[in-house]
Amino acid sequence: MNLTQLNTLNVEEAKHGFMQCCTSSAWVNAMVQARPFAGKQALSHKADLVWEKLTEADYLEAFEGHPQIGNVDTLRAKYANTKALASGEQSSVNDAPEQVIAALAKGNADYLDKFGFIFIVCATGKSAEQMLALLQARLPNDKKTELLNAAEEQRKIFHLRLEKLL
Repeated sequence: MNLTQLNTLNVEEAKHGFMQCCTSSAWVNAMVQARPFAGKQALSHKADLVWEKLTEADYLEAFEGHPQIGNVDTLRAKYANTKALASGEQSSVNDAPEQVIAALAKGNADYLDKFGFIFIVCATGKSAEQMLALLQARLPNDKKTELLNAAEEQRKIFHLRLEKLL
């Protein structure tokens, strides 16, 4: 797809395309309504402006669209909706040693228990060990700080996916 095609999709098709980038319905609806975009830079800028104005509930809805890092069961269940644009994002976990996978599973459980949402990280280009280190570094944070960290990681993810979409 190119930008011209994105700009001319019907509403349902455009929603489907944007939903593959971010599962916040408020973000998706705002992006659909913001069309047409003059260029990729305008699309990127609008995506950021919309994201900055969302509520905590909107962020949490976006986070729910992600599988847990290294959790095969949630990868299968949640990956289906964003499969086309998310492929390969967690591929480094496939080759990780068992102790790293186990530590990721434990860290994910601790994170979810503490913050009430899953650990979000832009996994592209990161090894399982790097993601584990980031998870462990972020666990001591308070919820407000971590919500901001997760929102920033989600923003990085949807920018990568917007690039793939086009």
